[in-house]
Amino acid sequence: MPERRPFVRLPTDVYPVNYGLRLKPDLVDFTFEGKLEAAVEVTQGTNQIVMNCADIDIITASFVPEGGEEINATGFNYQNEDEKVTLCFPSTLQNGSGSLKIDFVGELNDKMKGFYRSKYTSPSGEIRYAAVTQFEATDARRAFPCWDEPAIKATFDITLIVPKDRVALSNMNVVDRKPYPEDHSLVEVKFATTPIMSTYLVAFVIGEYDFVESQSSDGVTVRVYTPVGKAEQGKFALEVATKTLPFYKDYFNVPYPLPKIDLIAIADFAAGAMENWGLVTYRETALLIDPKNSCASSRQWVALVVGHELAHQWFGNLVTMEWWTHLWLNEGFASWIEYLCVDHCFPEYDIWTQFVSADYTRALDLDALDNSHPIEVDVGHPSEVDEIFDAISYSKGASVIRMLHNYIGDEDFRKGMNAYLLKFQHKNASTEDLWECLEQASGKPIAAVMNSWTKHMGFPIIVVDQEQHGSDRVLKISQKKFCASGPRNDEDCPNWMVPVSICTSEDPSCTKMKVLLDQPETTINITNVAPDHWVKINPGTVGFYRIQYSSAMLESLLPGIRDLTLLPVDRLGLQNDLFSLARAGMISTVEVLKVMEAFVNEPNYTVWSDLSCNLGVLSSLLSHTDFHEDIQEFIRDLFTPIGMKLGWDSKTGEGHLDALLRGLVLGKLGKAGHKTTLEEARRRFKEHVEGKQILSADLRSPVYLTVLKHGDSTTLDTMLKLHKQADMQEEKNRIERVLGAIPAPDLIQRVLNFALSEEVRPQDTVSVIGGVAGSSKQGRKAAWKFVKDNWEELHNRYQGGFLISRLIKLTVDGFAIDKMAAEVKSFFESHHAPAAERTVQQCCENILLNTAWLKKDADDIHQYLLQRKAPPV
Repeated sequence: MPERRPFVRLPTDVYPVNYGLRLKPDLVDFTFEGKLEAAVEVTQGTNQIVMNCADIDIITASFVPEGGEEINATGFNYQNEDEKVTLCFPSTLQNGSGSLKIDFVGELNDKMKGFYRSKYTSPSGEIRYAAVTQFEATDARRAFPCWDEPAIKATFDITLIVPKDRVALSNMNVVDRKPYPEDHSLVEVKFATTPIMSTYLVAFVIGEYDFVESQSSDGVTVRVYTPVGKAEQGKFALEVATKTLPFYKDYFNVPYPLPKIDLIAIADFAAGAMENWGLVTYRETALLIDPKNSCASSRQWVALVVGHELAHQWFGNLVTMEWWTHLWLNEGFASWIEYLCVDHCFPEYDIWTQFVSADYTRALDLDALDNSHPIEVDVGHPSEVDEIFDAISYSKGASVIRMLHNYIGDEDFRKGMNAYLLKFQHKNASTEDLWECLEQASGKPIAAVMNSWTKHMGFPIIVVDQEQHGSDRVLKISQKKFCASGPRNDEDCPNWMVPVSICTSEDPSCTKMKVLLDQPETTINITNVAPDHWVKINPGTVGFYRIQYSSAMLESLLPGIRDLTLLPVDRLGLQNDLFSLARAGMISTVEVLKVMEAFVNEPNYTVWSDLSCNLGVLSSLLSHTDFHEDIQEFIRDLFTPIGMKLGWDSKTGEGHLDALLRGLVLGKLGKAGHKTTLEEARRRFKEHVEGKQILSADLRSPVYLTVLKHGDSTTLDTMLKLHKQADMQEEKNRIERVLGAIPAPDLIQRVLNFALSEEVRPQDTVSVIGGVAGSSKQGRKAAWKFVKDNWEELHNRYQGGFLISRLIKLTVDGFAIDKMAAEVKSFFESHHAPAAERTVQQCCENILLNTAWLKKDADDIHQYLLQRKAPPV
C-alpha cells in the first residue's frame, strides 16, 4: 500500500452552533452563490478559523463577536489537498459567542457529489437540469464552507432562492415562500430550523417533480416525489414508507423526530439512496414502481432500500457515529433491520432466507480473502472513507448484527437499542457505546463476543466430527481461520467467540443446544439422539462461519436435502459451504456437483438462486477450458425439471417468490442454450417487439438475456431500439445489464461503446461494462481492454468514488490466468485509483485463486461430466 496521507481533524477552538445558509443556484450556468451566517463559539482565543472547503471561492469573510465590532478576514489560505481553508484575522478572536459571515461562489458540478446538477428530460422532450445534493461522506464542503465532520453537529436554517416554477426541498418543512426582490422570476424559500445534526445529512433539491402524499399512523406527513407525470409510480414506496415509520417507532420506542419525510427520485445518482434527514434521495430504480412494467425483484428492492434509509433516520441521523471508523455500525445495522422491516410489511417475501443468499454468503466470500479488512477500520483521510462502503461494512456488518440479535434475543436487544438511542440522541456514539447498552440489557458479554468479529478480519471454519455413545451423540468441534486459498497452519491464529447452535432431525426447526465456543476446540455431548438421526450445526445459518463436517456426518445430512426435511435456509447454507470448500481446495468440486444433483426436488426460490449463482461462478471458471459446453449441459439437466414444472405463465394463486423463481430458472435455461426454452423465448420476444403480446415484467430479463446470448446484430439493434423507447429507468437498466450477452466480438465492441454514450446515465455505465465482462471469455477480455483504453474518462467520471471500485471488480474478477493478475496489478500501479486500492488487491487475489482452482480440479470435473452422460454399462 502507498503511504497513508497524514490527516488531522479540524481544530476545536471554534465550533458552530447554527448555520444560517442562503443558496442561489443558477441552473443555466451551473454555478451557485452562497451566504453563510454561522453562530459560533470560540473556546480558545485564536486569530484563525479552520474549516472544510472544496471547489468553493470565498469572496468575503468576517467575524462579529457578540456585542462587538465586525473584524474582516485578511486572507484565505486554501489547503486543497486536505479540502480545508484557513480564514486569517488581523486580531485575536476572544472566547465567547460570535457570528461568522462568509460570501462565496461554487460550481454545480457533474460528478454526482456535493451540490451537483442532474440531467433529466421534461415530458415535452427537453433536456433540463435539477440541482441536488449528495454529501456523505465528505462533500457538504463542496456546497458551503463548514465543519464537515460527523461529530461537529449544529442546527441549520436554510433558505433557497430558486426559479418560481421549480420545487425546492430541504430537510425540514417550508415556513415561508416569498418573491425575491431583485428578480421576479425567482422565489425565496425558507425552511424550518433543523434539529442538531451532522453536515453530511443536510440536503436540498431544486427541480421539477410531482408527488403523492400520505400520513403515517403516527401523524408524520410522507411524500414521494417522482419525475413529472409519474406520480403513480411513487405509490408503492409511499405505502412501504407509511407502514415502516410506525414499525420503527414501535421497535425503537422513540418517535420519528421531524414533522415530515420526503422520498425523492433523482435521475443521476451514484449510490442506491441516501438517508438525508427528512429528505431521502434515491436512484429512480430504487424508488419508482410501475404496476404494469415493474418486476417482482424491483418491488422487493424498493421495499428494502426504503426500509434501510428510514432506519437511518434513527440509527445514524438521531444518533450518529463519532467518526467514519464506525461507519460499519451505521450501515451494517441498517442493512440488517431493512430485512426485519420488509419481513414485517411483506411476510410472503420470505426475506430472511434471501438475506442469507444476498448478504451473508457474499460477505463470507469476500472476507475469506487475505485482502479483506476488519469490519471496523481506522479511517483517517476522507479519501479512505469511500473504500469502506463495501460488502464488509454492509453485508458482514449486517450478518454479525443478525448473529448478535439471535444470541441476545429480540426482547433484550430492543431494550438495549432503546437505551442507546435515548442516551445518545442528537449526539454521537461509537461501537463500544452500543455494546455497553446491549450488555446492560442482556447481561451477556457482548463487547467481548463482538470484538472478536469486528476487530479481526476473517471468520472461522468449524470442523465437526461425531461419535455415538449409547443414546448420546458426542460432537468434537474445533475452529480455525477459514482462508479462500485453503488451510494454513498459522501459529497466531485468532480465536473467535462463536455462538454455536445445534439441531437434530427430530425437530429441524428447533435449536436443541447452544454453546459459546471460545476455545480452539471442545467436545459437546447431546443426550437422546438416536443413531439414525442427523445432527446439524448452525440451524437457520445465523452464525457467521463455515462448517466442515466429517464425511459420515455429511452423508447423513444429504437425504435431508432430497426429502426437504432440512429447512430451505439450511439446505442453502450446506451447499454454499461445500462450494466454498471446493474453491479453497479442501474438497473436490466433483463432490459439490454430486450434492447439487440432490436438489432436483427443490421448490424454494432462494435456494435455487444461490445454487444458480455458484453454478454461474463455476461456468465462468470453466469458460477457460475446452469443455465449457459440458457444464452447460449439466446446468440444463439440473434446471429442466423445475423449468417444466413452472412453465412460462403464472398460475392462479402464485405469489412473489414464484415470479422470482420462474424468471431465474428460464433465464438460466435460456442462457445455457436449452432448446425449447430458446425457441419459446424467441417466439415471445418477437410478439413483444411487434406489440402483439407484451411480455410481463417478470419475464423480460430472462427473455432478453436468452435472445441476446444466441442473437446477432439484428437482435442487438432491436434491443437498443427497445432501450431508446423505454420510458422507465427500470426497463432501461434491465436492458443495459444483459446487452453484454451478445456473442460476436464486433457486437461486443458496439455494446462497450454504447456504455459510454449519451444514451446511458453515468451511474449505469458500470453495469453495461460489467455485463459484457460477466457474459463470456471473449467479453471479459474486451471489457478489460475497454476499461484500460478509456481509463481517463472513466476515472474522471467517477472521481474516485465507490463506482470505480465496482467497475474494476466487475471487469477483472473472472480471469483465471496467473499473468492477468500481474497485468492488472501493474496497470493500477501506473494508473492510481486511491479509492479502489483494496479492490484491486482483492481482484488480483481472486484471479490467482481461480487459476489454482482450475489447475487442481479441471480434469476431475471434466471426467465427471463425461461419465455422467456415458451410457450405463
